[in-house]
Amino acid sequence: MFPETIDTDRLELKRLDTHVDVLDYYEVCAHDPAIEEITRYMTWSPHDTPKETKEYLDHVREQWEDAESAQYGIFPTDADELAGATGLGVDWERDLGTLGCWLRKPYWGRGYSGERADALLELAFDTLDLACVQVSHVPENEQSERAITKYVERHGGRREGRLRNALADQDGGVHDEVRYTVTREEYETARG
Repeated sequence: MFPETIDTDRLELKRLDTHVDVLDYYEVCAHDPAIEEITRYMTWSPHDTPKETKEYLDHVREQWEDAESAQYGIFPTDADELAGATGLGVDWERDLGTLGCWLRKPYWGRGYSGERADALLELAFDTLDLACVQVSHVPENEQSERAITKYVERHGGRREGRLRNALADQDGGVHDEVRYTVTREEYETARG
C-alpha cells in the first residue's frame, strides 16, 4: 500500500521499521545531544531503553502492515545519517491523513519539513486518494508553526484553529493543539 522509499530533491524517506536499526534509532531517540530540545513539544519522550525503541518499531511495523500508517526515516542525500522521522497516519473511515515529523537539531531550518510534507501530501492525495490531510503543533512551537504554515499555504490549505486540551503526552500532560488541513480540492487547485 505504501512505498518503501520516497525520493525528493534533497531527501530520501525510508520505511522506518525496516531501514533503521533498532540500536541506532535508540541512540538517536535517547542520547542525541539535543534530545530534550527535540522532544520538548512532542507527544513522545526520549527513549529510556532499547526495548522501548524495539516496541515502538514493532508498533510501526504493525501499523504499516494494517495500512494504518507509513512511518519513514528522513535521510538527506548529502549526509549519511538519520535526520529525523516522519509519517502519514490514515483514518480510512474518515478519509483523512495525519502528518507528523521531528528533526534532529542540525537539520532544523533547512526546509526539510516542507519538502517531506510535499512528498507525503502527494502520497496522500495522488496515491491513496484521501479527501483531507491534517497536521498540528502545540501553540508554543513557533518553529513548527512557521514550517507548517508555509507548506499548508503552498498547497492551498488553511489553519483550522486552536483546540483546547487536545493532546496528551507520555508524562500525563495535556496541551492545546493548533490544527491545519489541506483538502484534495485545495491541493489540486494549488497545483494548477
